[in-house]
Amino acid sequence: MFIPCPPCSVAGGARLYNRTMHTERITILLADDHAIVRAGIRQFLDADPGLHVVAEAVDGTEACRLIRELAPALAVLDIQMPGMNGIEVTRWLRREGLATRVLILSAFDDIPYVQAALKAGADGYEVKTAAPQEIIQAVYRVVAGEAAISSTIQQTLENRQQLPGDLKRALLSTRELEVLALAGEGLTNRQIAAKLSLSERTVQNHIASILQQLHASSRTEAVTRAISLGLILHPGVKGGL
Repeated sequence: MFIPCPPCSVAGGARLYNRTMHTERITILLADDHAIVRAGIRQFLDADPGLHVVAEAVDGTEACRLIRELAPALAVLDIQMPGMNGIEVTRWLRREGLATRVLILSAFDDIPYVQAALKAGADGYEVKTAAPQEIIQAVYRVVAGEAAISSTIQQTLENRQQLPGDLKRALLSTRELEVLALAGEGLTNRQIAAKLSLSERTVQNHIASILQQLHASSRTEAVTRAISLGLILHPGVKGGL
């Protein structure tokens, strides 16, 4: 059901980002109730040649109308907004079956907020204190169909012995977890490729994605972080997560 929204100064339409057309910019709807925050975020998003903020919303209700009207590739949503919060907008978007993907960009790094956002259907969760480049990388990951979780939140989770299942799935895909576990056992890319029936190039791509998502500079660092997050078992420990 369509949720009515107050009039908005932005009109017109927008095409969905087609990942097969590399020259087309990713269209973004930015929703935050603070004008100065929207201006700052929009500045660095629009500065990236592959991104284009097509509209801004001052509250969740307006965000719903603009998402339906403009069909942006991505909605970047704050959590605390008048009318409907970012989690409620995400839940509405999924209930309506719309294709727009969701990146929550919030001041909150509390784990319950992250879990609630992911449960509602968000594709990624970043904090506003993150560097602009990290947020931009999260945008690209989410639009590409991957998940993105803030490095700040990951650091908080490292202090936990067991990572909640929804956050575990959001950090790395099943295949990435398999690749990382084998890397932790000391297997080379070629050996991992043979064991998983993949090409060596595909394994290299998975490793690159893992390093980016875990904010690691090496395979060893990625394995260490994954073990501390409870994503994989320590090499030599039998059993599965």
